[in-house]
Amino acid sequence: MRGRVLAAATLVLTAGSCDPQDGSRENVAPRETPVAGSASTGEWRTFRGDARLAGIAGGTLTHAPELLWSFDVGRPILSSPVVADGRVFFGADDYHLHCVDASTGEEVWRFATLDVIEAPPLVVNGTVYIGSSDFFLYAVDAERGELRWKYEADDRILGGANYHQSPAGLRIVVGSYDAHLYCFDAVGGELQWKYGTGDYVNGTPAVARGKVVFGGCDAALHVVDIATGEAASRIGLGEGCHVPGSVGLAGNRAFLGHYGNQFVCIDVDSGALVWTHSGGRDPFFSSPAIGRERVVFGGRDRKLHCVRREDGAEEWTFATRRKVDGSPVIIGDSVVFGGADGRLRVLGLERGEERWSYDIGPAITASPAVVDGMIFVGATDGRLYAFGEGPVDSAGR
Repeated sequence: MRGRVLAAATLVLTAGSCDPQDGSRENVAPRETPVAGSASTGEWRTFRGDARLAGIAGGTLTHAPELLWSFDVGRPILSSPVVADGRVFFGADDYHLHCVDASTGEEVWRFATLDVIEAPPLVVNGTVYIGSSDFFLYAVDAERGELRWKYEADDRILGGANYHQSPAGLRIVVGSYDAHLYCFDAVGGELQWKYGTGDYVNGTPAVARGKVVFGGCDAALHVVDIATGEAASRIGLGEGCHVPGSVGLAGNRAFLGHYGNQFVCIDVDSGALVWTHSGGRDPFFSSPAIGRERVVFGGRDRKLHCVRREDGAEEWTFATRRKVDGSPVIIGDSVVFGGADGRLRVLGLERGEERWSYDIGPAITASPAVVDGMIFVGATDGRLYAFGEGPVDSAGR
């Protein structure tokens, strides 16, 4: 039965893209206050690091990151990891949400669903929210891996959930392949509203200034009032300009790529197109990292692109051997990203020069999380990798 909040009872196992409401509830008091704005040092609780999906990490990177550990789930990892309270959370094609210790890579718990998980998790107020291809959005206790509530949509949930805190309480928003955006009460899972679009909703919705901003396969940018679920605006992108990824926000501007082989900047308030960056014959799946002066994003033209934030003028491109569907992260004067060529790279933000790379081998289609100078990323070989500064020897080196 679709469209119901279901009881927290089963599916727990504990251990050490665009394709062309009843039951008992466990209400748990919040244990921390969500932080708006760019991700701070020590956390990466949402896809892209914050509710605006800006892709900016705090702290700095070591000049030569080392592989600290890897965790093998045995099936491809397309879900982008998040990090909270010293733990890494991610989904995988083994039908599980995983929780591992960020320092050691040791498993803390795993939670079973009924299908593959491509969506990135969201961790807020002690709860992990994650969608699955089994049509459910799950709310899972972050400490113990126990189900709090779940809600069944009418199709797959491939994008991540996001959040908004207001005097009325904490709300969770998520899109589905059933062509709807859903809004829930975070604690009990009660459906607050449901907004219909014309086609699949693939990405994670961005949230800022009381609005939810997202695209989908109906070739439109939607701006929805989070309090009411009413459309503030619907901005058409053009025939065939489906949005397979997530939108990034900075002020009143939205940055996104689409199937029309363009990456664009749109004024959310007026609906006006501010600038366009062409991908030639190839579309953009990657979500942007939005710096103060530059915007960085991957393309299916096998390049990482860096443009001026103000006018979209190209500053540099970096060529890889395969498509770049994963989303980059800006940290200080560096950019971190992975590609389908199997390499994780760090580039200089100003000129795009390669500073470091690691050949994982199999494709990296997930986006990295960067926390306290550590890089966490999953790959299609079924491993989650952690990179950072290696141990200091007795001589202090």
